[in-house]
Amino acid sequence: MNKNLIKIGLILLCVMSFAVAAQAQKKKTTTVKKPTTTSVTNTADVKAGAEKVSIQIKNVSKFIYNLGIIARSIEDLDVEIKAGKASQKGIDLNAGNKQAVMTGLKNLRAGLATLETEFRTKPALRAYLLKIEGITALCSQSEDYASAGQFISSGRPLLTAIEKLSDTLEAMP
Repeated sequence: MNKNLIKIGLILLCVMSFAVAAQAQKKKTTTVKKPTTTSVTNTADVKAGAEKVSIQIKNVSKFIYNLGIIARSIEDLDVEIKAGKASQKGIDLNAGNKQAVMTGLKNLRAGLATLETEFRTKPALRAYLLKIEGITALCSQSEDYASAGQFISSGRPLLTAIEKLSDTLEAMP
């Protein structure tokens, strides 16, 4: 009797394993969703956002390059002006260079603020907000350095802004 129970148990076990194997081999039907208008819009918003991030990377990079050329001469002329060794032409040139840097920083900050606001307000871009957040504040720090006459140091926060923009671009599809 015990042998018969063991045989029945083995037979049931074999049948059940075939049933599981057969179930696993059944073709699963899946439905393919057509892209909705929202997903197309989201994709377009993300693509446009990535293009704008790329533009700001270029803008900040060019600004830092130009700042590197001008900053040293501004600070060197400031030393000469304080020592009374600078000509009026040098003083005027230095004032013009300082004003150009400040105007450039304000324009740069406006562009970065617009971009950061767009990432806050567009649902498709909110997923990347943590990466880009703070770029406007970094540009404001640069303005503060420049206002204090530290033009060389004013480029450092902008380097961090470029890193944040690059990280954002990398995270985007």
